[in-house]
Amino acid sequence: MITQSQLIEAGTVFGLLERQAQIHGDRDLLVLPRAVQDHWGHDRDRLRYAEGLARSRALSAAYAAAGLGTGHRVALLLENRPEHFIHWLALNALGVSVVPVNPDYREDELDYLLGHSEAVLLVRLAERAGQVDAVAARRSLPVIAPDEAPPQIAAPANEDPPGPQTECALVYTSGTTGRPKGCMLSNRYFLNWSWWYAAQGGPIALRPGAERLLTPLPTFHVNAMGHSFMGMLGSGGAQIIMDRFHPRQWWQTAIETGATCFHYLGVMPAILLELPESVADRGHGMRFGLGGGVHPDHHARFEARFGVPLLEGWAMTETGGAGSMCDTGEGAQGRHIGARCIGRPDRPGPALECRLVDDDGRPVARGEPGELQLRAPGDDPRLGFFSGYLKDAAATEDAWRDGWLHTGDIMRQGPDGALFFVDRKKNIIRRSGENIAAAEVEAVIAPLDGVAQVAVTAAIDPLREEEVMAVIVAMEGADRAELADRVFDACAGHLAYYKAPGFVVFTDRLPTTSTQKVQKAALREWAQDPLSAPGCIDLRARKQALRKARR
Repeated sequence: MITQSQLIEAGTVFGLLERQAQIHGDRDLLVLPRAVQDHWGHDRDRLRYAEGLARSRALSAAYAAAGLGTGHRVALLLENRPEHFIHWLALNALGVSVVPVNPDYREDELDYLLGHSEAVLLVRLAERAGQVDAVAARRSLPVIAPDEAPPQIAAPANEDPPGPQTECALVYTSGTTGRPKGCMLSNRYFLNWSWWYAAQGGPIALRPGAERLLTPLPTFHVNAMGHSFMGMLGSGGAQIIMDRFHPRQWWQTAIETGATCFHYLGVMPAILLELPESVADRGHGMRFGLGGGVHPDHHARFEARFGVPLLEGWAMTETGGAGSMCDTGEGAQGRHIGARCIGRPDRPGPALECRLVDDDGRPVARGEPGELQLRAPGDDPRLGFFSGYLKDAAATEDAWRDGWLHTGDIMRQGPDGALFFVDRKKNIIRRSGENIAAAEVEAVIAPLDGVAQVAVTAAIDPLREEEVMAVIVAMEGADRAELADRVFDACAGHLAYYKAPGFVVFTDRLPTTSTQKVQKAALREWAQDPLSAPGCIDLRARKQALRKARR
């Protein structure tokens, strides 16, 4: 299994591929189920390590000839396809950072990402031309399909050779103040995922060259691109790629591809439990699932029915493997099933220090809830974490104030040192694995005619963990049903579909503080059961229809 010293020697993600291809050249690196091959029009079901290295090298030479190098960024709109990984690896060899693009983004969101990231090239699927080419043209940004030669890049690269601290990817994550923040992630950040995974024991221990990880999660998030892929790359395993989560074919796909493990979001076990029982429920070879957010009521039921332990974990884009934790069951009390346990901070892998503090920054007593704060031990508390928010030094320093990374998640620590998730402190809505900034949605709704005040918050959703709820004070004389429709249409027109409100609640006044800030905690009763709130309009069916229309 890969060691810390070997990762440091590799230096970059591409360097790790070079090393692993020497050892695992004939083993599978990427695998496509038959249904995914048909959907994407691919004529091959796998890519082996040696082939992946050869293709990446050839593509890297073409990029180098076009003048790309360290200091450049290239945006990738390649969905979950093998091309995403090949282009990423090819660019990484040159020190170029990639900017994964969410295919659900609308025009305004795309324009912001391409401009803010200062990408010098966009690589997109041919079928995405109508979605992005006009936006790119307004910024004079060159665009190519994945099989086209890149044009000559005018902006010069710098001469620094790529290494562990070189930016590897710029991944956008929703912040609490509106626009998504660009998290600068280094090669060290990504290599830490390999180190973390290789160090784990118990049911999550990876067998060199033997694992096949099935994931439907998107490559514009760090789970599929970092946690899953780097875990497999570091162990000589294979990543089984899906275009998205297909619950009815899930277990059959696992059987077909020989999957041994998978990554999940809490919504996935909930959906799989609703399906009729089948012989495939136990006909697979899955050893474990790793994820977060499984409903406590579903945890034991899932394991009993499907015979697969669900190992709850925790990480965020800002932490990567440097701050990742998982309830592997290796502590004195074993696993904490159905308790929202994320494991212990003294787990194997990158060394980690942790504390739980109250609102005044004072450590809380064992068993009491407090905000989770993390850092690496030693002289550099940020070692292996994100390198900062692009063009936002103030937000970066605020996240690291007092020398600790403020996660915004409330935890409590049990007698055995294990941490248990309690709540989210930040003004973030977590829906089916997507982080949604309430302020971003509020910014679309507030200027609409008929809206006097608006507060967007998270409502409890038994399937998707949370749903977007907009609480609105309407202007006198406004038709509330018509206004709710316009609110939804405005959000759908400017934002990715999942950010649109699933619930709109009308009220005569919003609870505020003495300084006129909305007290969102006072909306908690409605958030627990939105349909019980007077004046609630349920828009979830429209939201699902919008999702299907854009698929």
